[in-house]
Amino acid sequence: MNFKIRDAIKSDMKSVLKLIKELALFEKEPNEVIITEQQLILDGFNNNPKFKCFVAEVKSEIVGMALIYPRYSTWKGPAIHLEDLIVTKKHRGKGIGFSLFSRFIEYSYKLKAKRVQWVVLDWNKDAIDFYIKNGAQVLDDWRVALMDEKAIKKFLDK
Repeated sequence: MNFKIRDAIKSDMKSVLKLIKELALFEKEPNEVIITEQQLILDGFNNNPKFKCFVAEVKSEIVGMALIYPRYSTWKGPAIHLEDLIVTKKHRGKGIGFSLFSRFIEYSYKLKAKRVQWVVLDWNKDAIDFYIKNGAQVLDDWRVALMDEKAIKKFLDK
């Protein structure tokens, strides 16, 4: 399979959004995606981008992406978070996901990140197996805590 991994550009965000929606459907949360192509462009392509994105291309079609952003660990120092890594269903099993993951790791290493991290759903056995096979620890003792926009507002309105 002939594919290439490259940095995303503004005009890729339509395809990136389509992949985000495909991932949300796979994760059984299709109605949770509220971000728009315009918001991705505004957030990712300005003087202080909030994220970096790599895309996988086959014959000029974007078939995968990895979206990452910087974090900071009070225990370790600079860290990078992998928000999403997705390859469209039709192109899975061809090494594209591994190549996107590799680009994320290489990029993080060049930035001297002390840790990389991400979350994975406990029922996504294929992803868990992939990450473990590639050297990651998948922790059972930590839980993800989050507040959506509605919860944030409710908290502030107390």
